[in-house]
This record gives sequence, structure tokens and C-alpha cells, in this order.
Amino acid sequence: MRANLRKKIIDVCDKKVASKGADVGLSFYAFFANKNDDPDLLMEAATWWIKTHKLDHFEKAVKIKSMVESGA
Repeated sequence: MRANLRKKIIDVCDKKVASKGADVGLSFYAFFANKNDDPDLLMEAATWWIKTHKLDHFEKAVKIKSMVESGA
């Protein structure tokens, strides 16, 4: 996973947890604007989320952050 995507995921997870608490869930779409301005990056996130790790549509932000930080 690209370093800029990894950083973006961690930042978004931190913000979501800070504003909504440790039980907040999110999907990989949370890391992108409502417009598709970087389809390659979106597909990279989707592949990591769906194909590589077979995650549910919504997962806990703390889980995703931990996975990304550990290099999963």
C-alpha cells in the first residue's frame, strides 16, 4: 500500500474515533471525497479491503488503523 494512502487511512481513523468514539465503523469509501478524482488509489484501497483482507463493508476504525499500522 502506498505511503500516502496508509497515512490518509490512519488520519481518517484517528479523526473518526476522536469525534465518534472507539466503536465507530467505516468503509473504505471514508478515505475518499464524494467524487472519483483518483480511481487508482480508490481501487488500491478497495483491493486491500475486499480482496486481500475480505473485510465486511463496515469495520471498526480502530481495527483498520491497527491493521494499517502493523503493515497487514
